Amino acid sequence: MRLKLFRYNPEDREQRYDIFEIESRPGMSVLAALFDVQKKHDDSLAFRYSCRGAVCGTCAMLINKVPRLACRTQVAKLLDGSLEMDLAPYPALEVDIDWNPEEEVLVEPLPHLPLIRDLVVDMEPFFAFYRAVRPVFKPEGEAPARERLMDRDAVSALEAYTNCILCGACFGACPVDAKNPDYYGPAALAKLYRFHIDPREAGDGSRLELANTPEGWWACEFHTNCMRVCPKRVPPNIAIGKARRELSEQGREPER
Repeated sequence: MRLKLFRYNPEDREQRYDIFEIESRPGMSVLAALFDVQKKHDDSLAFRYSCRGAVCGTCAMLINKVPRLACRTQVAKLLDGSLEMDLAPYPALEVDIDWNPEEEVLVEPLPHLPLIRDLVVDMEPFFAFYRAVRPVFKPEGEAPARERLMDRDAVSALEAYTNCILCGACFGACPVDAKNPDYYGPAALAKLYRFHIDPREAGDGSRLELANTPEGWWACEFHTNCMRVCPKRVPPNIAIGKARRELSEQGREPER
């Protein structure tokens, strides 16, 4: 099989695509294929990885034009077409590349983030929005002697959002992030909503105000790419819709 990889050299800012012939193995992931390239063909290839088990979110990349985790994406399934996905368009999908998806796996850096080298992008803009929503508890009342209990329904509601591993796949797939660098992005907004609905939080409603701006809740266009590409099935679009409805019902929409 062939691996077609995006390359970027920050010293001369050259961008190109290199093709490598590698031997496919049963169960081979894209991350394993990248290791083969690095070990056997070109040790200068730069990419991020950590846990190799779809837990840390470090290896999110644009694979066959879809943001995915390289460690859990199987080469064989890419080549047989079983992982094809229809997404609302954004610029990275529209780049004209000579690429045969039946014979080649195309790997590019996560869109909408500055390039550092090859498949490595600068995640700072993504995490800046994450920090902006203050993703820490501000519990109500004095700390209990042992723990703050929740009923099962509350736990189930939270689980839809606590599963986020901050890989940035949703950010890379979002057409709004592509055109609006000030948009908070799906991951940050889903994390903010997660704290808003946590029954252990102070119930003053101030959480929603952190993104009650034209660049926050109200910038989303509900393309739903975020939910489709999320490796943990987190639904940021649902959180955003519920937050907007709550703010509207309370007459708290910002001026735009």
